[in-house]
Amino acid sequence: MPRDAPASAPEDSVTRFEALYDTCYGDVLGYLLRRLDHPEAAADLVADVFVTVWNRIGDVPPAPQARPWVFGVARRVLANHRRGARRGNALAARLRLELGAAAVSRPDWEDQAVADIGRVFRTLSDKDQEVLTLAAWEALDPGQIAVVLGCARGTARVRLHRARGRFARALRGAGLDVASCLPPEPPPAARRTPKGALR
Repeated sequence: MPRDAPASAPEDSVTRFEALYDTCYGDVLGYLLRRLDHPEAAADLVADVFVTVWNRIGDVPPAPQARPWVFGVARRVLANHRRGARRGNALAARLRLELGAAAVSRPDWEDQAVADIGRVFRTLSDKDQEVLTLAAWEALDPGQIAVVLGCARGTARVRLHRARGRFARALRGAGLDVASCLPPEPPPAARRTPKGALR
């Protein structure tokens, strides 16, 4: 039974989902792996596919058409992912242009630390930079990041967690003490303050 299946789910729906999952999981994962550059993206998307299948279990056609129907779901999930990636790449490019053109006021901590952090930050992948900037600069939570990226909330949460880990490892690898070179975490109310509001 799927972990988040409601207790009231009809037994035949659960049995049907489990049969579809057992029959199609490997094929759907292969379909996504052949179309994506990163295996972790395929793993994220195959989870999204089967969440959709579970949510629409009543719409799944009978046996001969069930497998192609699941592939149709995978195709739409992949198309949504690609649209989200294009939007994300466009956002990252626009952000780089804006940052290059804008005069950024320095916080109270040392300019050298800011330069070092920026240098390390730019070594991260575009996807990691994007999810970190959405969380840190735009003060978006994982649900809001998921909307921006066009993915599930859980997927956004995992991407953010992994990106934070890679950034921390990159900072340590560059000989920077993560705790001393990052500003203190603002209280939750300060992080939620709208852009135009006075602090």
